[in-house]
Amino acid sequence: MSQLYYTTPSNGDWNKALPIGNGKLGAMIYGEGSNEHFQLNEDSVWFGKKRNRNNPDALANLDTIRRLILDGNIPEAERLCKYSLTGTPQSQHPYQTLGDVYFDYCGSLQETKKLKRVLNLDTAIHTSTATDINNVTCTVETFVSHNYNCIVSQFNVSEKGCLNLAASLQRGCFYEHTEHTNDTLYISGNLGGGGMDFCCGMRFLSDTQKIQGIGEHLIASDARTVTVLLTALTQYRSKNPRKEVEELLDRAALSGFEPLKQDHICEYQSYYNRMSLSLSYDKELDKLPTAERLARIDKEHPDNGLINTYMDYGRYLLISSSRGDCLPANLQGIWNKDYNPPWQSKYTININTEMNYWPSGICNLSDCQTPLFEHILKMLPNGQQTAREMYGCRGFTAHHNTDIWGDTAPQDIYIPATFWVMGAAWLCTHIWNHYLYTQDKNFLEKMYPPLKESVRFFLDFLIEVDGHYVTCPSVSPENTYIMEDGTRGCLTFGCTMDNEILNELFSHFERAADVLGDKDTAFIERTKKCREKLTPLRIGKHGQIMEWQKDYEEAEPGHRHISHLWALHPSHQITKDATPELCRAAETTLQRRLANGGGHTGWSRAWIMNMYARLWQGEELYNNLLQLFSHSTLPNLFDNHPPFQIDGNLGAISAIGEALLQSNEERTILLPALPSAWKDGEVTGLCGVGGIVYDLSWENRALKKAVLYARHNTTVTLQYKDSVENLTLIKGETVTLNNFN
Repeated sequence: MSQLYYTTPSNGDWNKALPIGNGKLGAMIYGEGSNEHFQLNEDSVWFGKKRNRNNPDALANLDTIRRLILDGNIPEAERLCKYSLTGTPQSQHPYQTLGDVYFDYCGSLQETKKLKRVLNLDTAIHTSTATDINNVTCTVETFVSHNYNCIVSQFNVSEKGCLNLAASLQRGCFYEHTEHTNDTLYISGNLGGGGMDFCCGMRFLSDTQKIQGIGEHLIASDARTVTVLLTALTQYRSKNPRKEVEELLDRAALSGFEPLKQDHICEYQSYYNRMSLSLSYDKELDKLPTAERLARIDKEHPDNGLINTYMDYGRYLLISSSRGDCLPANLQGIWNKDYNPPWQSKYTININTEMNYWPSGICNLSDCQTPLFEHILKMLPNGQQTAREMYGCRGFTAHHNTDIWGDTAPQDIYIPATFWVMGAAWLCTHIWNHYLYTQDKNFLEKMYPPLKESVRFFLDFLIEVDGHYVTCPSVSPENTYIMEDGTRGCLTFGCTMDNEILNELFSHFERAADVLGDKDTAFIERTKKCREKLTPLRIGKHGQIMEWQKDYEEAEPGHRHISHLWALHPSHQITKDATPELCRAAETTLQRRLANGGGHTGWSRAWIMNMYARLWQGEELYNNLLQLFSHSTLPNLFDNHPPFQIDGNLGAISAIGEALLQSNEERTILLPALPSAWKDGEVTGLCGVGGIVYDLSWENRALKKAVLYARHNTTVTLQYKDSVENLTLIKGETVTLNNFN
């Protein structure tokens, strides 16, 4: 069983509580022993409403800003951008906590003498077991049903009739109405800022008849078992949240706990069981609680079992925060305890949102990306409006943040990040990559409009400088350079990352146009010519990949963003054997970052791991994974920016997958970056381009067997070390390969 396991309560520490979720609903379970506390989330609980924040003065000042940049007057360009290119209002609204539910055992349990908290990753069920000084034991099983959109929790005591349970729903001061029946409690109100109404409902089911609502509480007396159902809706999905919450509770109540549990396990495992990682390890370590294993792991105290668990946990988090018709996983997935969280817990699309979905293809969870693609479609009309009103361009653009309404205007007044027009472009590179894994032509046709409209924007927006098409204004998120005269700047033209993204975007569009038979030949030809005139990758005076058009020094040489290595990862424009000189420069870039304190945030460390995987340096990948554990992982295994951000978790499991399999349109490489610490192991269900599923096993770091299953008719060039083999596979065919060199 893969699990997170603890023997101490969280003691009110959110970073020790454990997450459950179904995409729409989430909860952090504290596991306190003699009482209980769930912090609740619903993915559409956002303050405010949709607004047009496009700055009406942007277009009138754009040419002046460009002239100032090209003339080298960066301070004046940044000053004018601050006024004319920021959003109006400057910021989007925050994602918020739904609230909390507090459970009081009303003296049923005395002082706790033994506690065990377990999050079973195989079943997505949290179980806490508390035994008091009188040997009375209370077991609480909790999960979130996707099919019933309901949090389900059963409290069960060891002695009949001795459970007295009171529960209240709270949302600070941010609700207006409380009502109850004998077995159901509702809180409702408005989320603020003239935005949406919401309703949250809780129902008790029990083997006792003594259930009543009093004030803001539900109370069950003299019970052995109490099942608690919790759900919530906002006007984002429901015209009448109160009515539909009641209907959801009625439907779940009719089913009952055990059928709900079995239905939940079956639905969840249809995702989770697609893949597994099993690195050999000392099974005695399984006796240690998760926090102790996290505290001890290092080079001298290896624990591949914890790495197996971490991989399972990352897949669990992606499944639990992004499946079905929910919103995409945000900066915290779905788990946020605040009304105004750090960075508003939005979608930060200058890396963090994209990183959330890096493992989706390789971990056989491509359908977990569906909420992201639906969000891109939501962004499309807003981004067309932003392109037209702010830049006088056709097509579709977005900046470095978006929100529940698909906002595309600039966010904040933060010069290193705000004036970056590449958000939609980066998101749209996920479209072709998803098609490569799924071969779903209907999907490609559905997502073709935003892909083409993103290209259209840049065909209008780019300007020619010294024979190259460049973005202007441009920033390299979220970095600062130093000019020869000592002036510090962020704003410039044609940053390396922009060129890398555009090269990928244009290439993807050209291939998608070919697959779909787009007859707009003039547009396609213009795209090709534009791509050919992008600034190529260049190597600077330190032997590094240049980040800007000029070989500037960095104000923060250990900066968390490593945007100019986008071509190495997530793209495949830099590859170990096809572009060896650029690979050496990429390695130098990473070494310089790390030597100056880079990787100090969890997600940055995860990105570094992916880059070392692409450089086929398994030892460096492993060393950075250990650094991630020791410096950027919280007791509940959440990634720590700080504070918690889910992108570090999901980016890190992408890197673990990349150590075992790297797949693109040219080839698929087996075990390209296997660390020596992972001497023996096996992985099942990894997915590569063409929808091929791979099961791999190895001993003493040597590949022993590879089993390939073809979901489609396809061809693949398979590489292991110096061995290369071309295979043609038929849909449904399984091929087993042995005896590798």
